[in-house]
Amino acid sequence: MRYGLLTGLLSIIISFGLFAAHMEQSPLRFVSFLVLVGGMVMAMRYYKENNHGFMNFGEGVGIGTILSAVVGALSAIFSYVYMNIIDPEVVGRMMEKARADMEAKGLPDEQIDQGMAMAGKFMNGPIMLVGVVLGTVFFGVLLASVVSAFIKHSKPEFE
Repeated sequence: MRYGLLTGLLSIIISFGLFAAHMEQSPLRFVSFLVLVGGMVMAMRYYKENNHGFMNFGEGVGIGTILSAVVGALSAIFSYVYMNIIDPEVVGRMMEKARADMEAKGLPDEQIDQGMAMAGKFMNGPIMLVGVVLGTVFFGVLLASVVSAFIKHSKPEFE
């Protein structure tokens, strides 16, 4: 939980910086995944140090999943507050960028309108909150599987 809160706070600071600089669609947004991996590594190492140097793969994945859930919940709450209270225009900017990208691909207008209507439903309200949490947990489990595979050190079975 401690590392989840610290990682979530760092992710919020990065997200706030990207939103404030109007760079929410830039490739820099993927820095949050590096922060998530760093938080997992620190949490798993802490667990391993306090468990006599042992941590099996399942324990590592569990630690990463819990950490991801905490980070996802904090990120969802921050995104909701930012998009609805602090800067409601951010959704409009994101929608304009999505429309421009679809137009650049040469999609027909009816398909673009349909995609924009669908995106509008997911950008606001509880669907966005649940999507952020579930998305973070899903990617967190994948990342935790990889990180845990490298950090694990199982107890010998016949000792």
